[in-house]
Parts: sequence; structure tokens; C-alpha cells
Amino acid sequence: MFKNKTLLITGGTGSFGNAVLRRFLDTDIKEIRIFSRDEKKQDDMRKEYNNSKLKFYLGDVRDINSIVDAMRGVDFVFHAAALKQVPSCEFYPMQAVQTNVIGTENVLNVAIDANVKKVIVLSTDKAVYPINAMGVSKAMMERVAVAKSRNIDNTMIACTRYGNVMASRGSVIPLFIDQIKNNKDITITDPAMTRFMMSLDQAVELVLFAFENGENGDIFVQKSPAATVDLLASTLSKMFKKPNHKIGIIGTRHSEKLYETLLTREEMVHAIDMDGYYKIPADTRDLNYNKFVENGEEIVTQAGEYHSHNTHRLNEEELTQLLLNLHEIKDELNEFGLI
Repeated sequence: MFKNKTLLITGGTGSFGNAVLRRFLDTDIKEIRIFSRDEKKQDDMRKEYNNSKLKFYLGDVRDINSIVDAMRGVDFVFHAAALKQVPSCEFYPMQAVQTNVIGTENVLNVAIDANVKKVIVLSTDKAVYPINAMGVSKAMMERVAVAKSRNIDNTMIACTRYGNVMASRGSVIPLFIDQIKNNKDITITDPAMTRFMMSLDQAVELVLFAFENGENGDIFVQKSPAATVDLLASTLSKMFKKPNHKIGIIGTRHSEKLYETLLTREEMVHAIDMDGYYKIPADTRDLNYNKFVENGEEIVTQAGEYHSHNTHRLNEEELTQLLLNLHEIKDELNEFGLI
């Protein structure tokens, strides 16, 4: 489906962009364009991959003119550019709005004008029942994408939503490994806290599933197992042959949830089960307000959410096998001489 096509990845110098390159760069895709504002990361990628199919565009999703230059001749877009650090967005919420909300609208407007065939917008569990500025901005990003999709025919716009991505930049696994390697206490916030366990490759699979199966305004979620952070810390300690490594409990941090929620109960009522995925179709009601304020849905009252406390809970053996499938973990274990 990507043969002789041109793919643009916004925010493509991040973990997701690199995972896409590992998956697609050696296929019969015509061109992959990396659009980002970080010239250093672009230069590092240019040297690492050294592939003529890979093109780099320096720009910012806030600057619509820079997007126009990058979008010419593009068939498909994976929109991953975002401000994701919770504390940074909390202190500078308008910066989150500028990138995550207005920047997304810029990307979508340019894609529609350029007759791009499909755009997949990447979202996060923090957009569900948001409690911080980053989550609020991502929730608005989803609403912008769904609203843009309502009245267009030539461009398909869909969203993907996922939780914790194992071993991605800023995730807890690299921190735990670094603490183990340097004989520091493993710092966990709440032993009972759960997180979905999803690899970067699975994040790419989710985007591809949305790409193949999406219709305008759809939001896709991948069903994933979960584990407590306590089990994650102890499992990593055993994998690195330090089973008695000290664990320190520091308490829940500001704007941190006990569990990740990927689907609200309102969404679960309408979600379509697609084996390993859920699809939430767009709300197609028009601006007839009676449909919003006079017509209720009794079934919503009995519905439940989909979150990391009620999904399949991994045991130690299952978590170990999942971690061993990550090339980042394999590299670290190999460095330790453990594999």
C-alpha cells in the first residue's frame, strides 16, 4: 500500500519516527519525509540511515508556510509532532496549545489543500479524562481532527490513541535501567500504579491498522496488557541479575494518574471491537441541539471504561518475555554480557 508513495512524518525525529523508518525505509516506498524543528536530530538521522529515500524538512507545525513546503507531492501523513512533557506543558499551557492544537489544525489544513490521501494523527491516553495541560491540549487536538474530517471527501483523517510506550524517550524503563546500572535506588511513585505495556513497533502497527481500516473521524485504540510499576521494577532488576536492588517509593507526582485510560465509558458504548483493536466512530450528529440536550442514552450509565486496571494484567514471566522482545532491552543486556 506504500509502494511508490511519499510519506511525511511530522515530529519525525522522535521515537515513533525512528520506529517507522526501521519498518519502512528498506521497502518499496518511494520517499519518507522527516519534518521537525530540530536540526541536530535531523543531522544525526541523516548520518545514521544514509538512505536516498529519506528527505529532511526543517520547520515547525506552528509555521504553516514551512508545512506547505514539506507537503507538496505527499500521499500520506503520520502526524506525531507534539509537546509531550507534562510539567513543561503545565507551566507553559499556551505553548502546548500552539503546537498540539493550532499546529495540528495547520497540518490538517495544508494536507487537505494538498489533496493528501490519508492523515493519521497520534494521540495519547492523557487525552482521556485529562487532568493536566498536556492532556487537555491533546484532547482538543483529537476534537480538531474529528471536526476537520466531517466535511471532506478527498482526505481521510483518523486518530490513534495509545498509552505508555515501552523504552521510548522519556518513558520509565530507560530510567529504571540507568538506576540499576549505576547502583541507584529505583524510584517508583506508587507500587500499585498500572501502565499499558506497548512497544514502539506495536505503536507503528496501531497507526498502520488505522491507516488501512480508518474512515473519517475514527479513533483507534489497541488492546494491550498492563503491569504495575512495582512488577516492572522488580522484573528489570532480576533481568539484570540484581534481584535485591533497592526500590524507593517517592509518592505520586503532580498530574500523574494511578492508571491509564484509553476509552471513556461514553466511548465504550459506541466502540467497535475489531479483535486486537477498538474503533470509536465519529459522532455524526449535526448542530441540531435537540440531539445533544434532549436525547439521552441510558446505556452510558451502565458502561465501563477501558483502562490499565481492568485490562489483562501481566505476570512476571509474561512481562519478562515482553521486555526481551524489545531491541533496546536486548542492547542493554548485551552490554552487560547477560545475553
